Amino acid sequence: MVACALPFFYLEDLQNVVPMLAAIAVGTVAGVVGARRVQMTQMPQMVALFNGVGGGAASLVALLELDEIGAGAPTFNLVATAFTIAVGAISFAGSAITFAKLQDLMTSRPVTFPGFPVAFGGSLIAVVVLSVLVVRDPTVGLGIAIGLVGLLVGVLLVLPVGGADVPIVISLLNAFTGLTVAAGGYVLSNTLLLVAGTLVGASGTFLTLLMASAMGRSVANILFGALKGGSTLGGGEASDRPVRSATPEDAAIMLAYADRVIIVPGYGLAVAQAQHALRELVDLLNERGGLVDYAIHPVAGRMPGHMNVLLAEAQVPYEELKEMDEINGEFKDADVVLVVGANDVVNPAAKTSPGAPIYGMPILNADQAKSVIFMKRSMRPGFAGIENELLFDERTQLLFGDAKDSMNKLLSAVKAL
Repeated sequence: MVACALPFFYLEDLQNVVPMLAAIAVGTVAGVVGARRVQMTQMPQMVALFNGVGGGAASLVALLELDEIGAGAPTFNLVATAFTIAVGAISFAGSAITFAKLQDLMTSRPVTFPGFPVAFGGSLIAVVVLSVLVVRDPTVGLGIAIGLVGLLVGVLLVLPVGGADVPIVISLLNAFTGLTVAAGGYVLSNTLLLVAGTLVGASGTFLTLLMASAMGRSVANILFGALKGGSTLGGGEASDRPVRSATPEDAAIMLAYADRVIIVPGYGLAVAQAQHALRELVDLLNERGGLVDYAIHPVAGRMPGHMNVLLAEAQVPYEELKEMDEINGEFKDADVVLVVGANDVVNPAAKTSPGAPIYGMPILNADQAKSVIFMKRSMRPGFAGIENELLFDERTQLLFGDAKDSMNKLLSAVKAL
């Protein structure tokens, strides 16, 4: 908003005022309507779209600026312009593919094909070569070529990513957009864009590295692990192995008489919009003298901080949200762990199965609790596409059904005790 308003105060010879105001009005209306209508479960898709639009806009602005600066411009300005066009296009295309994966417009599994490394490496080299040529001969034609090849790089960058890796890619593309805006700020001599873009780029990069570390993998493995079978795959078939089922009344008795309860929220909680009922249940358990906390895994949900935002919407006190490193040592003392719509973040395969796609990813130690109540819609696996042995543990009872419906029944059962 500040960037949109500043030109009206600082440019003496302002032109095209009417088109500028019209563009601001259209963008404002689209943004407000979209933000108000989007559901919490669709927030990751919205973030991906907004991120992609930012990168695409910076790329187009730099392309137009290329026609203005000409061959006499300083070399660093031309380098910044080429960088903005290329990385902005990569961010736009990559965000579009991320959106399609999250929106189920395409498979969430990694997409590869024979010769994929050659295609990706060749397109990346082509972007670098074209960028060098633009610095030597700044023509719009070469700028367009950079943008088109950059779009291809963005598509190929995200196609091999699947399943639980998507939130990390969103963060990475956010960093790309920030760096693009910062470079665009240098091209336009706009300090505000330079500062804002640098902040977004730095924070996005830091967040990406933290999330990758939380999964016990490198960023390179997350992006290209599928080429050697090491990426989270998504999909998977429902298991027909026997499990122990529980009724809401059974689960209510376990929770009502437990001294220590830990809640593990996941994407299923967001899908069902059950956070308000969950918060009411936790408040009731606290009133009965129990100690209840929420265990937050860094990559639970579909975007960075998804569970924090979801629970904040239900006005859950921040001090009840415990990060993985803080609470993992407390699971062994928990009487009951209530898993609501999570799967991969409590899957012991991350510790016990070297061949599993999530092997090495730090998980919440729900398997160490005295008993587990697992709320699931079905026996389908999580985004990693593998079975969760915790479901078949003798200490685990499954409460099947929509999370909101099951949570309301569980809440009513606790109140009736």
